[in-house]
Parts: sequence; C-alpha cells; structure tokens
Amino acid sequence: MLLTAQRLPFTNVITGLSVAAFVVSAGALTPRKAEARPQQRQSLMALLEPQPMEAEQEPTSKLLLRRTDRRIPRTGDPIWELMLEIPGEPQRRFDAVSGRANRQNADRDRMGSRAPLPTGSYSVGVVEPLAAGAYPELGPVWISIEPNFITGRRVLGIHQDPSAGINNTQSGTLGCIGLVRRADMLELARLIDSNGTTQLDVID
Repeated sequence: MLLTAQRLPFTNVITGLSVAAFVVSAGALTPRKAEARPQQRQSLMALLEPQPMEAEQEPTSKLLLRRTDRRIPRTGDPIWELMLEIPGEPQRRFDAVSGRANRQNADRDRMGSRAPLPTGSYSVGVVEPLAAGAYPELGPVWISIEPNFITGRRVLGIHQDPSAGINNTQSGTLGCIGLVRRADMLELARLIDSNGTTQLDVID
C-alpha cells in the first residue's frame, strides 16, 4: 500500500516513528525494492538467423519534358516532347507545345511572360475531366502541375491545345504543356491515372 505524504502534528510523527521502529525490529517489515522491468531476452535462433532486409521501394512512373528541334509548320511553334516512363514498359512519347512561338526566349520564371514553363521538378495532380465546351482552349482534360521550387509561375497544367498549328493567335499556351493531339491527351490521362504518376521533370 502506498502512503501519501501529509502534514501531521509533531506528536503523531513521534508516535509513528516509534511504531515503525518496533515493527522493523520484529522483522515484520521488509524494505520496499524498486520494481525493475525485466530485460527481454532474444532466443538463440533469433540471434543466429539473419534479419530480413526491408524491401526496396519499387520505382514509380514519371514524366519528362524536353525541347526538340522540330516545329509545327503552319505556326512555327516549337514542338516539345513529353515522355512517360513506366518501369518495365516502353517509353511513351507525346508531341506538345509550351508557351507562344514568339516567346520561347522570354523569362520563364515571370508570371504572364507566356514563355515555356521553367526547368525543374513538379508535382503532378489528379486527372480532371472537363465539360465539353466549358474551356475551349484546354481540351477534354486538365492535369495540374505544381513547381517544387521557387518561381513566379502559377496555374500550370497539362492539357490539350486545340489551337495548335492553327493561325488564330491561340496556337501554343500561356506556359502550360499543351498536347497537340486530343487522342494523345486522353491516352496520357488514362496512363497517369492508372499508374499514379506524381512527378514531372522539365529538363530543357
């Protein structure tokens, strides 16, 4: 039984000490020992058998974007190549545009520059289907991308560019990755969704 400390009159303390001395002298009271937690012992087999190694994390799919030497003939838009790498599968490649044709050398970190998106690593968001006709210059699907570095660019994504190669002043993008063909955009969205792709590296 645990005793809680209390303030007692001096006479009670003396009386208590006398009783305690008597009990100790009679051998009825044993010193209280601190309870020690017993050490857990490993079996011999556990010591001899090698511990299983933690499984290495499987490589995940990722996107890469780089500039090419090709251009869209009618508008002169530089063609960028968007590549999807899925472990154990052939690399997929999609033609795309980024920025306006006459703004390829503008400041890629400045908001509103209409230049291609900056080089670096990006996080890829979820696939978002768009209602038909709701956003005529974005195509059927929007996939947001967020830079993992400091830059002035915002509201970037991957979408189709329905005006790519058309002389309507809308060919190219404001900085997003715009796939040239609708079928490519739908296929890319399906692959990103099914493989859980979350990384994009812009290397040029």
